[in-house]
Amino acid sequence: MSILVQKFGGTSVADAEKVHRAARRAIRAKLEGYQVVMTVSAMGKTTDQLVALANEINSTPPKREMDMLLTTGEQVSISLMAMAIAAAGHEAISFTGGQIGMLTDAAHTKARIHSIDAKRIHEHLNAGKIVIVAGFQGVTQEGAITTLGRGGSDTTAVALAAALGAEICEIYTDVDGIYSTDPRVVPQARKMAEISYDEMLELASLGAGVMHSRSIEFGKKYNVPIHVRSSLTDSKGTMIVAETKGMEDVVVRGITLKRDLARVVLTSVPNRTGIAADIFARIAKHRVVVDDIIQNVYEHGHGANIGFTTTGADVDEAATICEEIAKDLGIKSIEVDKKVAKVSVVGIGMKTHTGVASKMFGALAAARVNIQNISTSEIVISCVIDEKDGEEALRTLHTAFGLDNNDNHA
Repeated sequence: MSILVQKFGGTSVADAEKVHRAARRAIRAKLEGYQVVMTVSAMGKTTDQLVALANEINSTPPKREMDMLLTTGEQVSISLMAMAIAAAGHEAISFTGGQIGMLTDAAHTKARIHSIDAKRIHEHLNAGKIVIVAGFQGVTQEGAITTLGRGGSDTTAVALAAALGAEICEIYTDVDGIYSTDPRVVPQARKMAEISYDEMLELASLGAGVMHSRSIEFGKKYNVPIHVRSSLTDSKGTMIVAETKGMEDVVVRGITLKRDLARVVLTSVPNRTGIAADIFARIAKHRVVVDDIIQNVYEHGHGANIGFTTTGADVDEAATICEEIAKDLGIKSIEVDKKVAKVSVVGIGMKTHTGVASKMFGALAAARVNIQNISTSEIVISCVIDEKDGEEALRTLHTAFGLDNNDNHA
């Protein structure tokens, strides 16, 4: 019997009515012959409320205790979902991440999954039950509770699908698929029928909020088909798969805007062998996620400015670490800018088409958007810009690359 994994985000289980709706979807899939595993997030804005409460108690709460607090939201959701399924006359059982053996590393608030023990889930599926697993969480080998970072329920779901050999993983959300850009900012954005893992991975890591980037990594590694769809309708959403038809014919598949970024710059850094390695080793030791790195060499090669971007959540910690590094290594000072964003164009077709960078930079110039830094890969071009210019840049590039039109979508 095929296994189906269904994930329901916070907006899809925000109240009792929506919990019952999600339960009915799972029951329907079971009646169609699937063994069903559900992953659910905390209800509505529960996680935000818990974060706010923590900050009222302690402005810099310990990360271990934040994990203890935030995982309670999913525990409420899984128990209520099991109750809803029971109320409809079907058997269900709920588990926390720890109870199904989802082992992670010890990086509190952004842990990574090491392994999943699928045996317990299979036992209950074979007994005819719908299994409900708390998203977003796991445990270390020593039993400490961890979380996978915001949006981590997607990762839980796809990881479960991989571990269980599921036929498909359905991600139910408040939108009906994946769009060429954020439709709340660009109403002309169009839904895609299909997108490749590589393109979706880039879109997710560059700010597209529909999917957690690590969930796409799991999908690609284990070839799990992922269907992103609305929890409010039965219409087909967007399939994330290894290859799409004519995938290289579409030059640019989507445009993203990554907000809540900050830039940290170490000025007058002695330009000697190994100093960059020393700086970033110390930053990595504190598990600060570094995005773009920029180095400018001057004074005939004797000095340099080394800068990097990071998330708004990590910037204060990054600044503190860099102040210590500056004192230790004789670096003149550090500068912090908390008002930057990154706009990116993504498409597999860039591998075989030219002129993308020229068109991107020309469009931004015409819109009077100043580019602070540029980074590229085979299928991505990104520009760091002022935060205030972010939405204008997004709209400008969406139009410039013809994504307002139907003919540029798979």
